[in-house]
Amino acid sequence: MTSRPGLVGCALSFIAGYVDVVGFVALFGLFTAHVTGNFVMIGVGLTGQGAGLATKLLALPAFVVAVGGARLMETWLAKAQRPATSILLGLQCVFLLAFIAVGEWAAATGNLGATALPATVAGLLAIAGMGIQNALSRTSLADLGPTTIMTGNTTQVVIDLVDLPSAGPEQANAIRARLRKMVPAVASFAAGAVLGALAYVAAGFWCVLLPVALLVWLTFRLR
Repeated sequence: MTSRPGLVGCALSFIAGYVDVVGFVALFGLFTAHVTGNFVMIGVGLTGQGAGLATKLLALPAFVVAVGGARLMETWLAKAQRPATSILLGLQCVFLLAFIAVGEWAAATGNLGATALPATVAGLLAIAGMGIQNALSRTSLADLGPTTIMTGNTTQVVIDLVDLPSAGPEQANAIRARLRKMVPAVASFAAGAVLGALAYVAAGFWCVLLPVALLVWLTFRLR
């Protein structure tokens, strides 16, 4: 795929953390990079403590359609001997650019409220884009490990750190290989989340141009 898989994995993890926090801050607690958190936020919304419940309810079907569509497209492109991964990352760019456009328009026109349709559309566009990355992380980019949700990675890192001192030579080599892949991914996701929050405060939805630029770079790198 690429001579620098670690760099690609870090870039994708950074993108996921960045976009996820922008969606959460801008769209009333909406998780865009994964759906697990939205289940919790739906529960919060049902108690009357949260906002944007309708968007969170639509998040799961939007995510399912994005993942299913990405997989169908990837399979078709592979049969046609086209660079499926590169093309799908390019499509992710398109969805994130649409997310920026709709989000900025909604903010400028006062339609970024929790129940406003433009806010819902913006959220679903981001979810569609990140759904593509989720799909690729299970197929053509599976060797990089998960890049959109860090719970499993963090759990494995802790287990490996506990096991490493008592591991035999062969097991220790396997543990170190996992740590070399997972620790940078977790750190990159965290860095993306921190920078995304600060960038959104400074630039609004325009800040998502940074992950878009990284995706453009990956699109050409993975051709």
